Amino acid sequence: MLNEALSAPQQVSLQLASDAASYQVLAAQLRTRPPRGVVTVARGSSDHAAAYLAYLVMSRTGQLVTSLPMSLLTLYRAPVASSGLLAITVSQSGRSVDLIEPMQMFREAGATTVALVNDAASPLAQTVDWCMPLHAGAEQSVAATKSFICSLVAAARLSAHWPQGEHEDLLQALERLPEALEHACTQDWSGAVEVLSRAERLMVIGRGPGLAIAQEAALKFKETCGIQAEAFSSAEVKHGPMALVATDYPMLVFAPRGPAQAGLIALASEMRERGAHVLLAAPSDVAERQLTLSTAPHPDLDPITAIQSFYLLVEAVSRARGLNPDTPPHLAKVTSTR
Repeated sequence: MLNEALSAPQQVSLQLASDAASYQVLAAQLRTRPPRGVVTVARGSSDHAAAYLAYLVMSRTGQLVTSLPMSLLTLYRAPVASSGLLAITVSQSGRSVDLIEPMQMFREAGATTVALVNDAASPLAQTVDWCMPLHAGAEQSVAATKSFICSLVAAARLSAHWPQGEHEDLLQALERLPEALEHACTQDWSGAVEVLSRAERLMVIGRGPGLAIAQEAALKFKETCGIQAEAFSSAEVKHGPMALVATDYPMLVFAPRGPAQAGLIALASEMRERGAHVLLAAPSDVAERQLTLSTAPHPDLDPITAIQSFYLLVEAVSRARGLNPDTPPHLAKVTSTR
């Protein structure tokens, strides 16, 4: 897991050097024939990447994006109106039946289908109209790291290519992202290992495009550390979850740049006053931080550098708890459900 996480900047460089024409042609098609709506199809870490994609697409194109409960099609056979939709799936293996079947149904019903998938020879890649390879390389650890980061980058590329003209800032920023990821690998978050290695439950907080990173972090705490971690938006945590917060309750708050940052910093301060043991991850200009976030070439890419640093932390926490993060109990690399 550690080696694969550290290799992410190199794999991102490989992806950014590939498939530019495919993104351009797909984007031109979407501009010429705007979809009637957008749905994402994914599970686990890939669903978190899809949530990041949804934020970028909605904020940059105005298109509403819906996360599809796959059982609507695979179990309940709901008559979803699919013609004219854009259906985007995100997957590492491309072999999960609960992704392949819905994408087949969408394509047969007249939707435009796109797969952000690591294995370009997989059944899922062969099912869709457009395969956008992640170029993450083979991943041996059960816990996804570099493939998740490459999924976020592919999501950002699609979101940046789609609109015409005024969003070229994100495309230009992506070119410099590998260097920012290298810097994120050098951030020292070891001060959080002792606190987190003793935790049995934990809240991870984010908002906006950073909520997807909080969701991914919570999953990795469960998966590799055996910690009952739950992710919440800072806008939702006061609607009930805050009742759990007592003295020394651990909380990890991601506060990257953007409109949500001030509220996240304020929440961290409020929770600290309630007695929580708050670990605030924020850029170097935030004095209250405990963990330093490397900034990306564009604020919309800050969640990617944040998760890069986090993966090195959670791997260390797992080992500090006497676990092997590469082989979590009861889990397999490919999960198949319906």
